[in-house]
Order: sequence, then structure tokens, then C-alpha cells
Amino acid sequence: MKLKALSICILSSIFTAQTFANTAEKPSESLPFFNKTETGYDLNFNAQNYHPVEAEVNGEKIQFRAFERIVYVSKPIDPEYQTINIYVPEAYYNEGEINGYNAATAPIFLPNSVGGYMPAKAASYDKKGRDDSPSAILVALSKGYVVASVGARGRTLQKEGKFIGKAPAAIIDLKSAVRYLHANDETMPGDANKIISNGTSAGGALSALLGASADHFDYEPYFNEIGALKASDKIFAVSAYSPITNLENADIAYEWQFNGVNEFSRIDMSKLNSAEFNDRSKPKPKIEGSLNEAEIKLSNELAERFPVYLNSLNLVDEAGNSLILDSKGNGSFKDYLANVIKHSANKAYSQLAENSEEQKAFQDISWLSFEEGKVSKVDWFGYVFSDKRMKSPPAFDTLNATSGENNLFGTATENNRHFTFYSAERSLNQNINLADPQIVKRMNPMYYVDNPNAAEHWRIRVGTADRDTSLAISAILAIKLQMAGKNVSYETPWGVPHSGDYDLDELFQWADEIVKGKK
Repeated sequence: MKLKALSICILSSIFTAQTFANTAEKPSESLPFFNKTETGYDLNFNAQNYHPVEAEVNGEKIQFRAFERIVYVSKPIDPEYQTINIYVPEAYYNEGEINGYNAATAPIFLPNSVGGYMPAKAASYDKKGRDDSPSAILVALSKGYVVASVGARGRTLQKEGKFIGKAPAAIIDLKSAVRYLHANDETMPGDANKIISNGTSAGGALSALLGASADHFDYEPYFNEIGALKASDKIFAVSAYSPITNLENADIAYEWQFNGVNEFSRIDMSKLNSAEFNDRSKPKPKIEGSLNEAEIKLSNELAERFPVYLNSLNLVDEAGNSLILDSKGNGSFKDYLANVIKHSANKAYSQLAENSEEQKAFQDISWLSFEEGKVSKVDWFGYVFSDKRMKSPPAFDTLNATSGENNLFGTATENNRHFTFYSAERSLNQNINLADPQIVKRMNPMYYVDNPNAAEHWRIRVGTADRDTSLAISAILAIKLQMAGKNVSYETPWGVPHSGDYDLDELFQWADEIVKGKK
């Protein structure tokens, strides 16, 4: 038996008299941080500082220990966000096994709750999943995973009149949390060499960045400021849903895909905190409209720039075929994306009952061609024009510098900055500066895919109904990772919008396969 497993069993005997609490009885976030001391924060994992929990997942009762509100750095800028919640199946304190895992071998599931590059506290086990289904945390626990739910600073966070969550704060925080897990690997359950990160949207981008940039020296200058432990921040695998990433090239990719689609429809984020927005029984309030002449001109200009960038990447598919675009934006890369969508369509079509109404409706989709009971071809332009665009050009580095991404690249004293030369040169506000290119680089996993310490296993999912960013962005990342020799699972689930955690059974089946060496 490993030292880790032995120490867990000894400590377990101290707590056998404790009963398991109902999920409603979890400690409030108003309680102090569990590793706070008179002199700071103790970064040694304390196996005695927990509360027991019993919960239900899909009709099955599970028991686990909750180690919550652990500050993972010694000099936190904002400890409310720089915390980690660790959840451990109770079986691991009694020499038990779940799904073939035990205290020493269990993988560590590392979800973040970041959206829009906003600040995010570490999610708790009682946070509901999609449609009030069990959260990814509870599903992971039911399958034998140790869970380390992590919080991070974000772009809007302020303290003493300064912004404290601008780039690269979020990725530095996630890396610091991983360092905490590696540094405490011998004394806490779970295998820190089998950490699997998970996130959606900006959280998916950060999950990818965490996996790609592991142990890279670019980030070293930031760790001393917050008192991060001197340990590895390498992870085993990445799960990224709808990653909003490669931001400095996202505008040209968006217009390459949606050029000519002049009608837009997007959620009205100005009503984010209104009763209308938060009423789940009603659709989200939207802003609808059409691009004006100036925006159409911008779209044309940006779209023309994408083939140059795409071709500079020297992409090849798994068979070694070049993926390129001509000056008009056509070519093998576009055909590659059409085939990705065709695979998604066939997967969805094969699951429909023969001669059902759903199957007939599928066959009526004008931009799909069928032969011998399968989708044989996807009309790329038909797919693109089948719905409205979401964003006006430039989609990310807006000319008035008011997007969330402009906000991300601000500084301690400047709320927003441009991050592309194109928008900076055409800025509607001459007081807006251009972000430091090194900061922009440190937020983009594309610069680190060849990093020798990058994660080996990748699962990237972007739904075919997702119009928050171009499908090209996730495809480029997946292709470059495959070219770097990584094990990549890349799919575009049929009809799924911008979202995540919608296929948890499949996610953990994939995770089990890579951990157990079956994939």
C-alpha cells in the first residue's frame, strides 16, 4: 500500500463517529477560509478539515468528504476567488474502490466555472447542472473521481481602486491551483499525475490554455506575487467545451465564416441581472438587427485576412493532406470543416428511428445531401446561412473597445484595451491603448501546442449551432494538437448551442479510457 493510502486509512478512523450531512447543511460561504492561520494560509492539505456529505446522483446515493474554501496560494490578491473545493469519495478512506480506482489511483477532475473571462468562485457540489440535472462534480464523484473545483480572478474584479483580475490573472490562478495539487499529492487522495481540467466558453479556453502551457517559463514572473507553491502545473488531459480562444485571430475567423450573413441575433447582456433575464421559464431577451454599410465593409476586410493567417499555420489533416484556403476563402480547410459537420450529422441521424417524423425533418434540411441512408455532403454555405450571426464586426476586439475581451486585456489602471492592430488603428476611442503582445500571447494556447509539457489528451466539443465564435477556431486548435502528436477527440455535436457539460456520461467514458490506457 502506498504511503498516501496508508495515511488516509489512519486518519479515517478518527472520524468514524461522524454522520453524513444532507446537501442543504453544507457550510456557508460566510465561514472563514479553512486553511487560514494567524500568520497567513497553510498550504499543506489538512485531511481533518472537512464536512461529510451524502447526495444523490441519478437515483444512486453517494457519500464523500468536502474540503472547501481552501486558499491555494499564500499571498492571495482576493481569497474569495483564489480558492479550491476538494471532494473525495468516502470509500477511499476505507480502502475501498470505485470504478476500479482507489485513494492512490483516482484521477482528479478539475472543473472551473469561468464564463466570459469573469471572476468565478470555486463551484460547490450542490450547484445544479443543465436542466436541474446533477452537476459535473457529483457525476464525477459517482464515477470514482476526486474533484478539485477551482476558482479564479476575472476581468471585472477590483480592489482598492485597481483592477486585479485582468489577463493573465485567471490562468495564473488555475496554474497555482494545479501546483497546490501536485505539492500535496502524497498527503491527499487522488493522483496529481492524472488531472483532467474542464471548462466551457472562456472556461473552456482557460482549460485548453492550462493544458497547453504547462510549466512554461512565460508564466514564472507571476507566481511569486501571489505566493504560489513551487511545483508543477502540468495536467494529464483537457476537456474544453466551446472554447473562446485564439482571440487575436478570432475576428478574422468569425468574418471568414459569417461574411454575407448580415442579420444578427444575440442575447441582451445589458439585462444580465434583471428578472426578465433570470426567469428560466422565458427566453432570454435578445437584440436583433442588421449590419450597416460600414459593418459590412469591416466584415469584407476582415474575411479577406483570414486565409493568410490560416495558410501560415501549415495545417495538415491526419492523412497528411494540406489544409489551405485561396484568396477568396475557399479550399481544403473549408472542406475539412464541412466534413466535420457531416460526421456530426450522420451521428445524429443514425440515432433517429427509421421513418420517424424526426428523421423526415432531418431529410428536409436543404443543405444536407443524402445517399444510401446517410448524409453524403454538407453545403458549407447553406450551413452558414441557415441561421443569423451572433456578433457584429469586429466580433471580439470591437472598435469602441467595449467587449468582454477588450475588458480582459485591460490593466490595473485601464479597464479596456485593444488587442489587435486592426482595431487599434481604427479605434473609435483614441484614449484606448494596445495590449502588451506578451500578455495576449499568454492567453492563447496556440502558442504552446508544441510545449513538451503540454497535456497528452484532449477532448474539444463545439456544437453545430454555436455562433459565439467561428468553428474554425476550435478546428485549428484540434488540428495543431494532432500535428503535435496529441491524442485529440474533436467533435461538433449536432444542433448544440454555445454550452457545456451536456454529455457527462460520454465525457467520463472518454476520461476512463485515457486514464486506464484504453485510448
